[in-house]
Amino acid sequence: MSCACRQNLGKSGLRVSCLGLGTWVTFGGQITDEMAEQLMTLAYENGINLFDTAEVYAAGKAEVVLGNIIKKKGWRRSSLVITTKIFWGGKAETERGLSRKHIIEGLKASLERLQLEYVDVVFANRPDPNTPMEETVRAMTHVINQGMAMYWGTSRWSPMEIMEAYSVARQFNQIPPICEQAEYHMFQREKVEVQLPELFHKIGVGAMTWSPLACGIISGKYDSGVPPYSRASLKGYQWLKDKILSEEGRRQQAKLKELQAIAERLGCTLPQLAIGMRHTAALSLSVCLFVRPSICLLDVRGAARPV
Repeated sequence: MSCACRQNLGKSGLRVSCLGLGTWVTFGGQITDEMAEQLMTLAYENGINLFDTAEVYAAGKAEVVLGNIIKKKGWRRSSLVITTKIFWGGKAETERGLSRKHIIEGLKASLERLQLEYVDVVFANRPDPNTPMEETVRAMTHVINQGMAMYWGTSRWSPMEIMEAYSVARQFNQIPPICEQAEYHMFQREKVEVQLPELFHKIGVGAMTWSPLACGIISGKYDSGVPPYSRASLKGYQWLKDKILSEEGRRQQAKLKELQAIAERLGCTLPQLAIGMRHTAALSLSVCLFVRPSICLLDVRGAARPV
């Protein structure tokens, strides 16, 4: 089955695949460059045109790997939707945040690593309480006007912060965000199902969701503990391991057993059921997958349509 379904990102004219491929943890880290190329090729050949990364992923290596693959494959740039995120660029205070300085310098550095002239969407990867909203909005408008990005969006912003950015943009004749990147899965639903639809109807901000399998928890791989080489076993992911082994984690595993029975009745896998949730939301979603082996991507292709 193809993942070739397309939809507009928010109320913009940008057409993106319903499923996207993300590079968090995997590209430049958990998988080899060769496996990354195989995974991206499989995605592209099955209709996925949306590829997401960030300056912070693998300390910039994810962008390098992604850029190398695009260059090697010779895919038409116009056939791709490439997004990156700016906030955590380095250790110095001037190398992080959403100041005009870091947005411009950070995006320039990302483009160099990606070997691209522009990204389709640049996301503000966190809200920045130390930078005035007007400065951030003006900086995002500047990089768009300079041809470094086509659109901008937010990630992990509250509805109030997104509305403030929109209001500032309208007040000063600047460009507002078109999309919020939000975590969305069976165990975290309120923001995407309740809060973001209201913003979509009021100001046209859409949603690109991530972690549909809750960092792999919903895949079922952690039902008997933390297996070696899984994400929760990696250095720096103790927080995920603690979450899985917590009392709440055990309750989630019990719920997954019930959901597994539902998936079997529907004739699909648990990951397909989880990703198929996008069809129940009150707004169109693009779902970014951060998958490791190719078999995972093959498995979730069936979720591109309702189960």
